[in-house]
Amino acid sequence: MHRTPLSRCRDRRAAFTLFEILIVVALIALLAGLAIQQGGKIFDEQRVKITRLYVENTLKIPLTRYKIATGDYPSTEEGLQALAVRPASAGDRWSGPYVDKLEIDAWASPYQYSYPGTHNPSGYDLWSMGPDKKSGTPDDIGNW
Repeated sequence: MHRTPLSRCRDRRAAFTLFEILIVVALIALLAGLAIQQGGKIFDEQRVKITRLYVENTLKIPLTRYKIATGDYPSTEEGLQALAVRPASAGDRWSGPYVDKLEIDAWASPYQYSYPGTHNPSGYDLWSMGPDKKSGTPDDIGNW
């Protein structure tokens, strides 16, 4: 079969040019970058929500059970470790462990505990140091 010059021209026009492919690749890369950036923000927001839930609710029950059994919350020196391992001051009243293990926050730092609390003088302060991993900064996530 013999091709005419017109049919050869149509065959070449049926494919994408390198320039068109590069434009499509650039647009896909731009959209992927935007999606990853937004995904990071969503992930950070979820880390804060999970940490807030843990601080405000999850440890409240073990700490309350500890107080009921021993008559008071663990001291600042005993810390949250008193929920997992019997402190010397608890004596026979300790009926734990009250937690299987002590968790770390979403930024791989241990939760902070103080009793009596600065923010809650009649109770305890429990907080995560937040993304900056420094206590006493605005990004702290506490039960106050």
